[in-house]
Amino acid sequence: MEPDLFTAAAEERQEKDPAGSPLAVRMRPRSLDEVVGQQHLLAPGSPLRRLVGEGSGGPAGPSSVILWGPPGTGKTTLAYVVSKATDKRFVELSAITAGVKEVRAVIDGARRATGGYGKETVLFLDEIHRFSKAQQDSLLPAVENRWVTLIAATTENPYFSVISPLLSRSLLLTLEPLTDDDIRGLLRRALADERGLKNAVTLPEETEEHLLRIAGGDARRALTALEAAAGAALDQGESEIGLRTLEQTVDRAAVKYDRDGDQHYDVASALIKSIRGSDVDAALHYLARMIEAGEDPRFIARRLMISASEDIGLADPTALPIAVAAAQAVAMIGFPEAALTLSHATIALALAPKSNSATTAIAAALDDVRKGLAGPVPPHLRDGHYKGAAKLGHAQGYVYPHDLPEGIAEQQYAPDALKDREYYTPGRHGAEARYADAVEWTRRHLGRKRS
Repeated sequence: MEPDLFTAAAEERQEKDPAGSPLAVRMRPRSLDEVVGQQHLLAPGSPLRRLVGEGSGGPAGPSSVILWGPPGTGKTTLAYVVSKATDKRFVELSAITAGVKEVRAVIDGARRATGGYGKETVLFLDEIHRFSKAQQDSLLPAVENRWVTLIAATTENPYFSVISPLLSRSLLLTLEPLTDDDIRGLLRRALADERGLKNAVTLPEETEEHLLRIAGGDARRALTALEAAAGAALDQGESEIGLRTLEQTVDRAAVKYDRDGDQHYDVASALIKSIRGSDVDAALHYLARMIEAGEDPRFIARRLMISASEDIGLADPTALPIAVAAAQAVAMIGFPEAALTLSHATIALALAPKSNSATTAIAAALDDVRKGLAGPVPPHLRDGHYKGAAKLGHAQGYVYPHDLPEGIAEQQYAPDALKDREYYTPGRHGAEARYADAVEWTRRHLGRKRS
């Protein structure tokens, strides 16, 4: 007996009783043309369209596909559409609850069905990154012999989470996060479609905007919230989903925040100024407001990287690596987990000792350059590697610092017009105190005059 899965029989029950299915299931696309977003995967002649038999030559390509993308971007939907378009039975397993036994049961059932001239099988394996190496190994014979069309989904980088033999036999498709416009189109379709809410309720713009923030690019979350709010409105005898109804239904207050307006920049500014002022609690408040309002986590991460150099700099040299690591992590994992990473970086930056010396140093240097204070490079610093350079006096008289006991030579590096200019004024906070001592020592040994 096959395990209790979403199979062709379950699909048939759903089609007979669509009203009993969740809105997200009822609105599942029936063809690739109904899929929301992912236009980079849906172009004519793309591997995905060839997989469902569109274009000349019919179905082509590998029998294993790995879909990599954030939650709610359509991985299950694409697997379902492939099964419908190719008239194959659809079996869904989750790596969270299934093991090798369940996988083998599906594969055995697929082999029997194929041998008996029945429908071929699409095996959709969700969260494949949760399978161990041994469990993933159990899929190889089925993929190698094309007993099933395997479509595996993962939210984690498959190059780290999927075994190489399976990855090399698979077509890897990367799904992009859905945009607000993608989700907006899906919501409006669900409101009007016969499979959806059939125009039983309307969705005002203010409520729609809050619903988009709640969704955070997740189509399933958007449709689930819409269905719950529509049910609450109808129970109250209302034909319009008011903002208050949506807030009560999803237990999420609407944050007054316009991602394209003044508040976007005001809250971002407050976050950075709170970090600069070392108020960790205020910084976390503004971070939470941005997260709750659905701000792009990459935007927040970029602001933190700037702050790490602008306001902390050499007072804590670890601040920039922390901010950069946070930005890289955010790009890989997205929300909701990215909130933890952004919190980590915000706390570290807020509590770090502060210095704006890097900011003032480059500002002063740029100011001189823009005023025309530049001048030729001193002859002894010029390139001396090409033929004829010595005749021009290039590189002549240059002292190689590594040849000296202290590793520093008393010679001029800046152009004549700037030879006594000092741009860097180190602070005495945190780790920069040692830079203050170092710059004083080096300037003295370079023979520089004190300004």
